Amino acid sequence: MERQKNPHAIMIALPYQGHITPFINLSIKLASKNFSITFVHLEFIHHKLSQNNTKTKDDLFSEARESGLDIRYTTISDGFPLEFDRDLHLDEYWDAMLRDFPARVDEFVGEVIKSDPNSVHFLVTDTLFTWPATIAKKYDLINVSFWTEPALVFSLSYHIHFLKENGHFPCKDNIEEVINYLPGVESLSTMDLMPYLKESGLSTIVHKIVLKAFDEVKKSDFILHNTLYEFESKTLSALTKIQPNYAIGPINFSRHITNTVTKSLRSESDCTNWLNSKSPGSVLYISFGSFIQTSKHVIEEIAYGLLLSDVNFIWIVREDSVNSDDSDVFPDGFRDEINEKGLVITWCDQIKILSSPAIGGFLTHCGWNSVLESMWCGVPMICYPLKYDQPVNRKLVVDDWKIGVNLCDGKLIDRKEVAEKIGSLMSGVNSEGLRKESKKVQGILQNAMEVGGSFEKNFNQFVEDLKAKL
Repeated sequence: MERQKNPHAIMIALPYQGHITPFINLSIKLASKNFSITFVHLEFIHHKLSQNNTKTKDDLFSEARESGLDIRYTTISDGFPLEFDRDLHLDEYWDAMLRDFPARVDEFVGEVIKSDPNSVHFLVTDTLFTWPATIAKKYDLINVSFWTEPALVFSLSYHIHFLKENGHFPCKDNIEEVINYLPGVESLSTMDLMPYLKESGLSTIVHKIVLKAFDEVKKSDFILHNTLYEFESKTLSALTKIQPNYAIGPINFSRHITNTVTKSLRSESDCTNWLNSKSPGSVLYISFGSFIQTSKHVIEEIAYGLLLSDVNFIWIVREDSVNSDDSDVFPDGFRDEINEKGLVITWCDQIKILSSPAIGGFLTHCGWNSVLESMWCGVPMICYPLKYDQPVNRKLVVDDWKIGVNLCDGKLIDRKEVAEKIGSLMSGVNSEGLRKESKKVQGILQNAMEVGGSFEKNFNQFVEDLKAKL
């Protein structure tokens, strides 16, 4: 008699660092619960990852498999050559992805099912894809949607009809009104809405993607959130009354997640020795993430602010950090002036840096992975949100959880205010309160990840409910 096969997940992540990292960790967690996985990267993502990892160049999951996990690895083309600059031509790229990619996925899923007709297959995809419900319906698959941002951001797009009814979608750009009518959301200002819900964002490709994706997610069987239940319980409970929603985050810190799988799209510098030479809590870490660009003016004002504040710092400045062609984005003489006080690098293992006792604060764009990593390490934040979910994340960090401050309270960034906020966070009167709250939040997060904590309970409940439906 043939042994019954494990249920088989076909998993496809959105091709950005902030989505890839939690997706890989989710695949490992599912595999540890006796699911078989086929993990699918886009070909250009595989190319980037394998450039940084010669050891497992062709199969990024080979070491994970050696540890007993049933994770197969493959790639799919997005229809563009490897050398095409997808970030530079964002609109052209995503227009093509909306138009052509669903047919590629459809064919791919059909082939997987045909090659293994005796398995029970199901789909696990990023919520921001616009095709999962359609493909799941065609092949009669259970459809699991994975949302990699806070539940509050999800809720705002999910309840867009309520925003429309109340005159807040599309929202006028400079209007400041209170939104207090969404299920499970106490209140927030229209100023904190994601840019793609505002009038100026209506013509963007992101707006187009989000509207279509949230039509699709309402047809999914399960929705997973990379957030902690304790921090967004009301929002999650309200969503669960409509569809099955599970807080299974922060998935990156789940026990037994192996580090053998390459997740970073860039080569990482090791700052251990430099950090070890600094006193505890004396270093400010600065990063605006893996994708967002800013202006040369912003970089210059932060640079001057750092010099005025006289703090030690590590600053991540990617080659593509700034939307200009200048070879050096810093003010003249900046690199000479910082001496041993500052370290400027292009990329790093962020969690490793934030875990260092030398780190006393994080100046961040408020990308969700960065926020979670800062919370995990108990590091208070200076918030400078730029795009996408970041204004909402800022609201959670500064207004709700009290573990951060705003970089600039006005619209324009100013070096004196930058220096003031850095000084206040690192050693000023607000410093002690922020550190205390950050340590409290860190404790809640770490307790949730322990055996019997909310993460394991919610994840096990999802697995049980999923298996009952397969």
